[in-house]
Amino acid sequence: MTTTVPAAPEAAEPAPAPDRRRWIALAVVLTATFMDLVDATIVNIAIPSIQRDTGASFSALQWVTAGYALAFAIGLITGGRLGDIFGRKRLFLLGMGGFTVASALCGLAASPGMLVGARVLQGAMAALMVPQVLAIIHVSFPARERGKVFGMFGAVLGLGAVCGPLIGALLTEGDLLGLEWRPIFLINLPVGVAGILLGRRFIAESKAPTALRLDLVGTALATVGLLMFLYPLTQGRESGWPVWGFVSMAASPLVLAVFVRYERAKARKDGSPLVELSLFKIKTFAAGAGVQLTFGAASGLFFLVWTLHMQLGLGWGPLHAGLTGVPFSLACSAAAGMSVQKLVPRFGRKVMQAGALIMLAGALLYIGEAEHFGTAMQSWQMAPAMVLLGAGMGLIVAPITDSVLSEVPTEHSGSASGIFNTTGQLGMALGLGLSSVAFFGVVDGTGETGGAGAGAALGASFIDATTSALWWVSGGLVIIFGLLFLLPRQVRTQNPAATEEAAPAATGETGASVGETGKTQPVLVS
Repeated sequence: MTTTVPAAPEAAEPAPAPDRRRWIALAVVLTATFMDLVDATIVNIAIPSIQRDTGASFSALQWVTAGYALAFAIGLITGGRLGDIFGRKRLFLLGMGGFTVASALCGLAASPGMLVGARVLQGAMAALMVPQVLAIIHVSFPARERGKVFGMFGAVLGLGAVCGPLIGALLTEGDLLGLEWRPIFLINLPVGVAGILLGRRFIAESKAPTALRLDLVGTALATVGLLMFLYPLTQGRESGWPVWGFVSMAASPLVLAVFVRYERAKARKDGSPLVELSLFKIKTFAAGAGVQLTFGAASGLFFLVWTLHMQLGLGWGPLHAGLTGVPFSLACSAAAGMSVQKLVPRFGRKVMQAGALIMLAGALLYIGEAEHFGTAMQSWQMAPAMVLLGAGMGLIVAPITDSVLSEVPTEHSGSASGIFNTTGQLGMALGLGLSSVAFFGVVDGTGETGGAGAGAALGASFIDATTSALWWVSGGLVIIFGLLFLLPRQVRTQNPAATEEAAPAATGETGASVGETGKTQPVLVS
């Protein structure tokens, strides 16, 4: 029995609310998207400050970001289905409330362990909130208005991508009330409370007439299997690479094999597996998932390393580091818009392959500059490499989803979108875990203190670690370039009318994925 994501008939949709109410509802869900987006991009810039204030180990710092990504990825599809079953407004408000509480816990964290736990909770709550956003937009606006609304949605994504690191830098360096890094989380409190109050009043409730069932056993198996690999990968270096870590990582594929077997049985039983495995029989989808996983890993590794290189290796402050990232963000946004509108319709997958090569050139240039300038590198010297990395990324992230999903049957588009974007977040968590080997394994013991007393030796160790990690990133980009050959030469543009008919399906898994699209790109520019 195969999974289908049924499209809700027009008659089943609630009538659009009066103009004022639905536009206020739109403002609420877009604000929630912006809040989640900024929170994802804001953290990396504050990591050195978090380390100094809390005394967190490098592995704890990895979990501050990886814990969020992993919880978000694992909960995305389930969050979308919960909205279909119990109501999108209800799940949106629950997620937003939980996200706000988790933000408060992050801001008040008294120890690294509490901060990591709060970040995991934050990611889980985002997985309840984000999938509902486009579903709420769909049922609140008629088809003729959705183009304008989605344009506003895209603008919010771009704004969040640029503003997140800068807001994080300003809040961290501003040291409001002597709170150092904590305002980057506490700023969510007034926004979250206002969103909940307005959302209760102005968002219309909706459910899917026919929704896929939950797959809690599959979710649990996937979580255990992934943690058995990621936890020892992240903690192993700090613990001296104990035997139990290697045993756990070796057993992880066995648990994931049980997960695959269970998913096949679940598909035959009720057609509601967490992952529709039959999609991986489609060559383009399987290759695209590989691209997304590798791209997420390379990006997660790069942005953590880049932040630590600037602040701990070069000694820059948060604002200096945040402003240095502006050329990257602008290049990424410009290239993304150009790729979708002009380049991909003409050149197809070659655009994405060019993007991989341009990113590779940027990574190699960065390696050369880091080795040449050492701890004396300046922002303007870093800018050319960042422009290349940003432009190349924009050429990939914007068209990749349409290209990968172009050969997926319409009835499976929801499942495919959810899996595809979840894969990107899992890749992010994997890349952050790999930093234990690629980056922190190169930093000598003095790097653990993060203090200025380590002097030139400490800075030099971070330069060496940065170049080591960038070679890993470069290898990932080579793999991506090769996998892109398996995608269609030309992307088939979907019929807008057909897209509108299928849109009601985009609430459980497509909803999760489209919401996550808003998440995936900005996360990459942290």
